[in-house]
Amino acid sequence: MGGGNGAKAAQKRERAAKDAKKDPQSQLKSNAKAQSIKCKVCFATFQSTSARKGLEDHASNKHSKKYEECFA
Repeated sequence: MGGGNGAKAAQKRERAAKDAKKDPQSQLKSNAKAQSIKCKVCFATFQSTSARKGLEDHASNKHSKKYEECFA
């Protein structure tokens, strides 16, 4: 009898082929759902994980307003 790794290799190829048939999971839909913060002035959307500093920068640089005027 030959080596014992031939069956293992065949199983691994079979599993890899099965996994390859699955639909790829796109990050785009998840990112679109995460856009939950919206500027009241220009309606630009920001991810829910955005830092307040970035939102304050948007308010002051784009609209010359305070954070509360754009996002609160």
